[in-house]
Amino acid sequence: MDSPQSEQARWFTREVQPHEPLLRAYLRKQFPALHDLDDVVQESHLRLLRAREQGRIESVKAYLFAVARNVALGVFRRRQNIAAVPVNDLEGWRILDGEPHVAESASLRQELALATEAIEALPARCREIVVLRALHGCSHQEIAARLGLSEATVRVQVARGMKKCAEFLRQRGVTRGQP
Repeated sequence: MDSPQSEQARWFTREVQPHEPLLRAYLRKQFPALHDLDDVVQESHLRLLRAREQGRIESVKAYLFAVARNVALGVFRRRQNIAAVPVNDLEGWRILDGEPHVAESASLRQELALATEAIEALPARCREIVVLRALHGCSHQEIAARLGLSEATVRVQVARGMKKCAEFLRQRGVTRGQP
């Protein structure tokens, strides 16, 4: 009788590894600034194996790609929180000057985290379109061509996504830019 580990290794070789070249190509295309590709792939595999142990996978490929996308987005979120500041720019930080600057900085970080949650709460296709538009700066025409959709569909999805994100933020007390 085979051990559970050897069965898992065979499953991984049969069901997961064939998707790796396509997964890497997808990540390179969707996230060209991603330098930690191997780490993202490895973390995705780890999460996939954990999910399999819990019996939550219906489609290995779909689950793997969704997890990899989320891991990559997490890498970029962490990078935004750890921005390098040149030493000669430290003068303008005013951390010791007074509380308003520190409080405002903390508030902006919280709002960024909430905005990230708002985007993650969108339906998959809508989220993909909003991320391409808002974070990658793609035009409606570029998004339509990339995803094989009409420009009208892209415009509607961007509007819906932004409306849902605004509502998500409003429900959590974020009213920046509003009276």
